Amino acid sequence: MSYNERMRKFEKINQKMSGGKDKAKALGKADDKAQDKAKAKKQVKSDDFQYEEAVSFRKKPAGKNAADKRVGRTGRNTVGRPGDRNTQKDMEKAVDKKKSRCPYFKKCGACQMIDTPYDKQLRQKHAHVAELLEPYTRVAAFVGMEEPEHYRCKVHAVFTHDKKGNPVSGIYREGTHDVVPIDSCLLEDQKADAIIASIRGMLKSFKIKTYDEDNGYGLLRHVLIRIGKKTGEIMVVLVTVSPIFPSKNNFVKALLKEHPEITTIVLNVNDKQTSMILGDKEKPMYGPGFIYDECCGMRFKISPKSFYQVNPIQQEVLYNKAIELADLKGTEVALDCYSGVGTIGIIASPHVKEVISVELNPDAVKDAKLNAKINNVENITFYENDATRFMQQMADSGDKVDLVFMDPPRAGSTPEFISSMIALNPEKVVYISCSPDSLARDLELITKGGYKVKKAVPVDMFPFTRSIETVVCLTKR
Repeated sequence: MSYNERMRKFEKINQKMSGGKDKAKALGKADDKAQDKAKAKKQVKSDDFQYEEAVSFRKKPAGKNAADKRVGRTGRNTVGRPGDRNTQKDMEKAVDKKKSRCPYFKKCGACQMIDTPYDKQLRQKHAHVAELLEPYTRVAAFVGMEEPEHYRCKVHAVFTHDKKGNPVSGIYREGTHDVVPIDSCLLEDQKADAIIASIRGMLKSFKIKTYDEDNGYGLLRHVLIRIGKKTGEIMVVLVTVSPIFPSKNNFVKALLKEHPEITTIVLNVNDKQTSMILGDKEKPMYGPGFIYDECCGMRFKISPKSFYQVNPIQQEVLYNKAIELADLKGTEVALDCYSGVGTIGIIASPHVKEVISVELNPDAVKDAKLNAKINNVENITFYENDATRFMQQMADSGDKVDLVFMDPPRAGSTPEFISSMIALNPEKVVYISCSPDSLARDLELITKGGYKVKKAVPVDMFPFTRSIETVVCLTKR
């Protein structure tokens, strides 16, 4: 199958996941139902969460049915496949007839699967990633959460006001800058929601105006809460258009009276007309201006701008799975690309001989060096450089690494990055992906470069949404 044909296939799969028009063509085929019933199934246990996974992943013979070509290889009914009544469109109609668990469901757009039973969410997500990666490997069981609600430990609230001037906080409606007022969210940490509600309630008494995007008036734009799940430390970031915060000391005192568990409060200044939440200037109003959290036995500093997974419980599962799939012997030289604040490299450091960490963002590199020092890690070296250029320079110099960790952004990697990595010729590649679509695209290039997929494990980092995190291990052919 050519690259263009595969991309058209990916687009069809995406339409199925989001309730696209192609689903109608795939309904009501009795022959597929018969095949589904005939397939043997077994119970697969994944981190205390059990669900059924089909035994057979064999490719179906081509038939007269156009829908046959779009059926997932998991052998079960999934979103948009023949014989399944519970398509996304059907589920949305069902939600219309009964009250959703979330009062903001129709307005927000963030939790697309909030009314889908959790085991069914995992089956649907598994079918999606299994079909995308079917040319390369059979996808392992989905690693779900035992308690999938209120997992977000990074919570962002937009502040504005209603027509009467009353403060309002919430989130942007999906794809817009319209603010949906929200008091609490089933995905967000409950303590974070309570702090945001307290701040909203304090604004009038302190005569603090919320920002108006249309005319540029007002002070408070956003509030960002970050919580250390293991440490219990809490950071509150107040994003304003001015460094002058009226009655600053009294405001901090009043907020701490309501929530004494807060460990630091930071004033961040963003005076630009931008979609970015945080500005360049910030100053602690209370406490050190950062918090700590722990992952896989390591301690990490979290600043307002630090990248740290929003679901710390599954973050630990994800990184442990990456180390497990790498099958490290302790003698390897590992290269950590897109390394951010050094999380993966530092966690991997006890399991390898040496870690080389590459990151272009200077602030992230600075935090990474500090994190290594905090954890007394001495076998890791940090480079502020572009990973593509760095790997090409290593290859040109004849330098070698045994393993490459790559954790690219949602858009995936680039052909240039993949070419440089192939030129470097590591024995193994561990790819941590937050988008199965870009992952499948990149795997086509990597496998053409002489690698094969050893194993792929999806991890549910974002329950009640369509997002899927996947760890893939590749080895040289």
